[in-house]
Amino acid sequence: MATNQEEVSLLGVIGSPFVCRVQIALKLKGIEYKLLQENLANKSELLLKYNPVHKKVPVFVHNEKPISESLVIVEYIDETWKENPILPSHPYQRSVARFWSKFIDDKVVSAAWKAVFTVDEKEREKNTEESWEALRFLENEIKDNKYFGGDEIGLIDIAAVFIAFWIPIFQEVGGLGLFTSDKFPKLYKWSQELINHPVIKEVLPPRDPILAFFKARYESLAASK
Repeated sequence: MATNQEEVSLLGVIGSPFVCRVQIALKLKGIEYKLLQENLANKSELLLKYNPVHKKVPVFVHNEKPISESLVIVEYIDETWKENPILPSHPYQRSVARFWSKFIDDKVVSAAWKAVFTVDEKEREKNTEESWEALRFLENEIKDNKYFGGDEIGLIDIAAVFIAFWIPIFQEVGGLGLFTSDKFPKLYKWSQELINHPVIKEVLPPRDPILAFFKARYESLAASK
């Protein structure tokens, strides 16, 4: 638990899967923090000061020291507050967790986004196929485990909250069958376990406003064709 001497704050926006990752880690650790909501259309001086390179959220600030990039922040939280570990203790298992977490960012996040929010039909098809291929790898990796981390939520699960919560919203918006129980039964079962975990349920943003936001974005894109 963060002591009174420690100042912990998070610059973020409601509805961001990357901000949500950090919030999950903080909740799992029982760390109290202050959420400083950003308007990305009018970025605050604090955000520009703390993340001058990328100028984006999340930014985690611990005793006035800023850390950027969600997976880096989650590892920092895990190393700073030891209770309820997020990464495995064994070096090999830690490296595996890092590999798959980066795989999700590199191979799933951008492809799934482009599969829905791209005007060009061929580009959409290409990214849909890339999303399926990446999800197949994760289907094989989860095996019959409850979570990627075993019986407890770990780094890969936190990284993959994008798949469990945001991809179903994307596919509802775009009418695509990216991530379904028949295509990916093990991964789908995992996703239901994750989003119904008490800690995750408490941290996830309300679904309806997020769905409405992305529907409006999709309709605006469709109108511009």
